Amino acid sequence: MVITKDKTVGETVTENIKTAHIFKKYGIDFCCGGGISIAKACENKNVDFSQLEEELSIVDRPQKAYDYNSWKLGFLIDHIINVHHTYVQDSIPLILQYSNRVAKVHGHHYTEVLEINELFVAVANELTTHLQKEEMILFPYIKKMVSLKGEIETPPFGTVNNPVAMMEQEHEIAGDIFKKIAQLTNNYTPPENACNTFRALYAKLEEFEQDLHQHIHLENNILFTKAIQLEKELSN
Repeated sequence: MVITKDKTVGETVTENIKTAHIFKKYGIDFCCGGGISIAKACENKNVDFSQLEEELSIVDRPQKAYDYNSWKLGFLIDHIINVHHTYVQDSIPLILQYSNRVAKVHGHHYTEVLEINELFVAVANELTTHLQKEEMILFPYIKKMVSLKGEIETPPFGTVNNPVAMMEQEHEIAGDIFKKIAQLTNNYTPPENACNTFRALYAKLEEFEQDLHQHIHLENNILFTKAIQLEKELSN
């Protein structure tokens, strides 16, 4: 994507809706105030143009593929926290800003955005407490098992199967909510006359769901499975 100082914020977002999230990060209005140049927007907000240009230019850079199954459990846990937990924590406030605004401005005509707003608030609350439980209870226990060479003490929750079962159930709840959001958004397809904030909301929701699928896969299919097996080996 080519970024120039004379290109307007609105033109940039129209060309690639993902750039909206970067403008939002720096407090630059890409919707009603999107008619000014990127350079002028940077000047108004005291933003370094070169920094913004770099972030905008790599917005579509593909992610590197990794062999997660070969990673040590401690390293995998750190990756999940640093990449996926951080993504969730950073994205929730942004999506709530988009969702609240779209619901307020367009909810009278597109009534589905009111329900989308309610559903995302619910999944945001669910995931916030979910991540805390993983980081404070389950993940430290798995790391402790990894570091042990002898017999393991019985944890307060009895066996790793118990928190794992709870986390998997909560994953299913979050997944079901996003299935409903996908239906309501027609698979994240905004109306033809949608404003940039409307379009940014749907794009960010789709990105969030994709990250959530990868996040859940790493935990359910790799981390949790190996943690249960490790506990069995230590118990024997």
